[in-house]
Amino acid sequence: MKKNFLLALFILFISFAKSQESIWTPEESMKIKSISQVNMSEDGKYITYVVREAIMEEEKSEYLSQIWVSATDKSFNEKYTHSKKSSTSPKFSPNGKSIAFLSLRSGKNQIWIMNSFGGEAKQITESKDGIKTFKWSSDGEFIAFTMNDPETKEEKKLKKEKRDVILVDKNFKYAHLYVINPDDKKSLKKITTGNFSINSFDWSPSGKNIVFSHQKDTNINTGFINTDISEVQIDNGIIKSLIKRPGLDSNPIYSNDGRSIAFVSSGGKIEPIGLKDIYVYSLENNQIKKLSETPNRSANILSWTPDDKNILIIESISTNSQVMSVEVSGDKIKYITSKENSKYPTGYFSSLAFNKSKSLMAYCYEDLKSPIEVYFSKSKKFKNVKISNINSELKYPELAISECISWKSKDGLEIEGILTYPKNYEKGKKYPIILQIHGGPAGVFSERFSGRPGIYMTEYFAEKGYATIKPNPRGSTGYGKDFRYANYRDWGYGDFNDVTSGVDKVIEMGIADKNRQFVMGWSYGGYLTSFVVTKTDRFKAASMGAGLPNLVSMVTTTDIQDYIVGHMGAEFWDDYDTYEKHSAIYQIKNVVTPTQVIHGEKDLRVPFTQGQEFYRALNRLGVETEMIVYPRTPHGPREPKLLMDVSERILKWFEKFIPKQ
Repeated sequence: MKKNFLLALFILFISFAKSQESIWTPEESMKIKSISQVNMSEDGKYITYVVREAIMEEEKSEYLSQIWVSATDKSFNEKYTHSKKSSTSPKFSPNGKSIAFLSLRSGKNQIWIMNSFGGEAKQITESKDGIKTFKWSSDGEFIAFTMNDPETKEEKKLKKEKRDVILVDKNFKYAHLYVINPDDKKSLKKITTGNFSINSFDWSPSGKNIVFSHQKDTNINTGFINTDISEVQIDNGIIKSLIKRPGLDSNPIYSNDGRSIAFVSSGGKIEPIGLKDIYVYSLENNQIKKLSETPNRSANILSWTPDDKNILIIESISTNSQVMSVEVSGDKIKYITSKENSKYPTGYFSSLAFNKSKSLMAYCYEDLKSPIEVYFSKSKKFKNVKISNINSELKYPELAISECISWKSKDGLEIEGILTYPKNYEKGKKYPIILQIHGGPAGVFSERFSGRPGIYMTEYFAEKGYATIKPNPRGSTGYGKDFRYANYRDWGYGDFNDVTSGVDKVIEMGIADKNRQFVMGWSYGGYLTSFVVTKTDRFKAASMGAGLPNLVSMVTTTDIQDYIVGHMGAEFWDDYDTYEKHSAIYQIKNVVTPTQVIHGEKDLRVPFTQGQEFYRALNRLGVETEMIVYPRTPHGPREPKLLMDVSERILKWFEKFIPKQ
């Protein structure tokens, strides 16, 4: 009898353990590692990439990044760095014998080099302020990098004496170019000086010049909307201005023959909502040519093809991202990541790299059902070949069903979104639904792995029996310029109809319970959440994350002020009515929905006071509310333990107001 009882107890324990393993929790999602910064050797035989994982033992709550190297013939896939400090940005030398990378192991971010086949790394730079970005010269003799100007002796003295007063928008620490021979630390040479800050650069094929984009200050706002392009001679530091005009001109890349420069541009005018078309500048006749407009008109240039006849780019297309080839002399745009009988595959491509001939490409890929891994393919005949098994070998719980759906908004505009069903969904049964709104507004919900960690842990909500609809309303990227600009002077109106009609769609599908609706969003998603609760009481509870309910005070405190002004169409003192119309704080009296407010203590993008304004107003109005402040946190949690906390707090808030069945 006792033996049978112990056996039954053992079976019960095993069953319980297995059931615990099969449940999605924030902790479970944190086990999914991020992969990025892919680089390929010029001969196409080897791939290096970075794996980042959360470290949460005892008092630690941080991320650790390590470099891995794989062979494209799948003969090996190994971790190359093992330091307790992160190593990032690996780049093969042109001859493939060395890998340069950045690491914090000596305190500041420095350039290190290791043998491509293993061994101890050696430190190349000893910068006091840390390296930002770097690139090998085409012959591998030099490495160029950017670094912020160091403190002057006087500034150090004032800091030591506690008299280091900050003068806003003055005394910028510009990022400038340096060059070093990795075999000779004494060869370090500063290439650029002046009152400008460099944000991207490229070596000329000859190694004699570097082209770079730059801005007049170090403000993020300027970098988004107004940058120019210049070229510097390595031997004498002489700088020649190539493109100086209003708007964005950035990401310059030399052609293989060195005669032209490809770059992205807003076309000679400031476009604060965001526009990046592809242009080519001729170094021979100083002419600028605009290439064919890409589907989304938000291109990211990857490389020229070896014959300089095409430019390879990547950009968001609908709920996916795709690699394309754009003709320099013609008007053809070809999808590289294409399969037979389909224009392009679903899923999300990122971190692209090519071999020298551009015949092979390495990249990260994921879709709704598959976690991110490193893949490679031939460029002309695309086929996903998986190289890494960083996440695939994990025994994560079964996923809920997720799919891309579409519906018509109130004015007939077609809207797409991603629907995640409750775990173990039963047809005919109705479930509580969460409307999740993305940031931006020029963000996008893509078909990325639904179990990956994030501010909102999708599978955790599904595990708890909630359906989640994630719409891409007007203003989202991935659907072309017109769609991205469609919420100009219309925040809180057309987009409100887009997202709420998405909930209506899921109710019509017989999945969602109209009496158990909830809403949450971060950044612009937080903005729209705050506006939603002023316009309807259909949601039982709401959670506003890093939201901006007051566009007047937002413009005067955010670090991207022109983005707001660009969408509103004027400064607030010239059109106060528009700012008031689109600010939830001015409609606060309409709110009856219990609303949770979440914000980061150190947020400069959407300052902490935005959340505080809404919380205080709700509290004084008598609407049930609470405010959660994450310490040390900018525009979104950067510490894994704080990131895990978000979804659990939101679910606890929602369940407080869920009607009893």
